[in-house]
Amino acid sequence: MIYDIVIIGGGPAGLTAALYALRAEKTVLVIEKMGLGGQIALSEHVENFPGTPKMSGMEFASNLASQVETLGGEIEYETVLEIKDGNPKTVVTDFGEHQGKCVIIATGVTNRRLGIEGEDGLIGRGISFCAVCDGSFYKNKVVAVIGGGNTAVEDAIYLSNIAEKVYLVHRRLEFRAESRLVRELEGKENVELVLESVPKKFVDDGGFKGMEVVNVKTEESRFLELDGAFVAVGQIPQSDIFKGFISLDESGYIASGEDCRTNVEGVFVAGDCRNKTVRQLTTAVGDGSVAALAACDYLMNK
Repeated sequence: MIYDIVIIGGGPAGLTAALYALRAEKTVLVIEKMGLGGQIALSEHVENFPGTPKMSGMEFASNLASQVETLGGEIEYETVLEIKDGNPKTVVTDFGEHQGKCVIIATGVTNRRLGIEGEDGLIGRGISFCAVCDGSFYKNKVVAVIGGGNTAVEDAIYLSNIAEKVYLVHRRLEFRAESRLVRELEGKENVELVLESVPKKFVDDGGFKGMEVVNVKTEESRFLELDGAFVAVGQIPQSDIFKGFISLDESGYIASGEDCRTNVEGVFVAGDCRNKTVRQLTTAVGDGSVAALAACDYLMNK
């Protein structure tokens, strides 16, 4: 079967693209390699999606997937290996090949993890990767941010206006962040800098209790009693398989304009894997709708 649109990625961007394409009466295949929902599925609470009551990220993803399947969208759990250009385009997976008149890439990003003891079991249960998304849950509480770049410093500044106290843990004495941000951070009375230190382990005692950090010079350990921790050590766009096929920026994000069109005719991109400034649930679903409508316009004019 040749689908009108093959969508690579079953997160909010990919599923929203499928929803819009199906409502335009296109045949759609969504290919997801792990589980539907992407990064949002790891969030215990979602409270910042307009018009939607508090729910878990998994609930949000499940509801969106149900809409897609109700409208006749197909979902396959396979790993995409490459895209072959042509008419139609061929998406090669570990299970075979799928053909589509056009393709939407919505593979998202993965958050770079610390890889320390206790981390995996506490993600979504005290450990977060998004201060803007989850910061409101820590009003008047004690949190830590791990990292030394712009994102980490911005997260610490943002959280300082919500939390009672914020620790910023960074392995070096100097920050990689812009000097203006560092100056603003240093003016926050409820922020404590824990420099030349790295996290050693997270403590789970029936719930998130805190984090042990180690000074990289003295090797002295310190336990930080926390209500939550925000890991801000970078994101990795899931775009390696598209190198040489499509234009990527210097960080590996897929190059496109706000119309979500790429440099390859008939190939569109949506969500966090696209080069843009803001990566939130709302911008992901916005990209999904834009990419789907652009794809439908492409099919109509082809």
